Amino acid sequence: MTSIQDIRHRLAPRLEELNDLIAAELMSGNGLMNNVISGYLEHRGKQLRPIIVMLVAEMLGHSGPNVTDAAASVEILHNASLIHDDVVDNSDTRHGHDTINAIWANHIAVLVGDFFVSTSLRLALRTGDMRVIGVIASLGRLLSVGEMDQIYNAREHTLTEDAYFEVISHKTASLFEACVEMGCYCAGVDDDRLRRLREFARLLGLCFQIKDDLFDYSGSDKIGKPTGNDLREGKITLPLIHALSASTHPDRENMLELSRRGSLSDSEIATLIAFAHDAGGMDYALGRLNELHARAIAILDTFPPSEASASLRALADYVIDRDN
Repeated sequence: MTSIQDIRHRLAPRLEELNDLIAAELMSGNGLMNNVISGYLEHRGKQLRPIIVMLVAEMLGHSGPNVTDAAASVEILHNASLIHDDVVDNSDTRHGHDTINAIWANHIAVLVGDFFVSTSLRLALRTGDMRVIGVIASLGRLLSVGEMDQIYNAREHTLTEDAYFEVISHKTASLFEACVEMGCYCAGVDDDRLRRLREFARLLGLCFQIKDDLFDYSGSDKIGKPTGNDLREGKITLPLIHALSASTHPDRENMLELSRRGSLSDSEIATLIAFAHDAGGMDYALGRLNELHARAIAILDTFPPSEASASLRALADYVIDRDN
């Protein structure tokens, strides 16, 4: 069975080319900027998003240099959003490493994030495809709207499943959709295959975020943030949203009132997590996760078997099975 490690090993030369391009494009004439960015690039994630760009283009029969430019563009914009999110959330660490704002202060982090955004657009321009540039421009808007939606929902105590899915569609699924769009455009594909792959990516992105949100209620030593961190920041996600909709649960009203408080203690967070488990919120979220995953796999099955499609399937499995 193909694993994420197998995928990365097979794509190793292309990922090395990707990372060399990213490092080169993010260098500037400013020593401080270069110092901050060099430190940041020492801690790369799994780079799932550029991998999706590469796999989609490969599945559609293309692997030219424009794929690397497009993959680098979306990866840099993704990192820009993380840098800015860390400022917005006052985060000191991400995946166990100090954030730019923790090391260098907020004003430098904002400027570095802006530099990443501009570099992302430059790389999109290098593809010579206006559709790719349009994807990056639209993605930047959606990521910002998603973050604002989340802030608004927290302030207004909007605790509906529809509102939750709208937020994660904007701030997470949109990135995955952008990746398959770029892979398709680089391969010269703009037909029903694009529509199907866009829906696959949307479902995959929803799965990714639900899995991330489940960590907040169960914990993992590998995720780089403490259990209940989302609740600590006022973010109510699917397990608790569903639990609070269980109108027959005897603790529902008390938990609803508790969830609307501006600042929660560790014991209050533990109480809400226990309630989410007891009222069926965790089981419900896991059920939705598996349902969305099955729908995503069914879409992949409409494409001819290939090494690239098998890798995309393995990546979809990894998204729901991962422990970080």
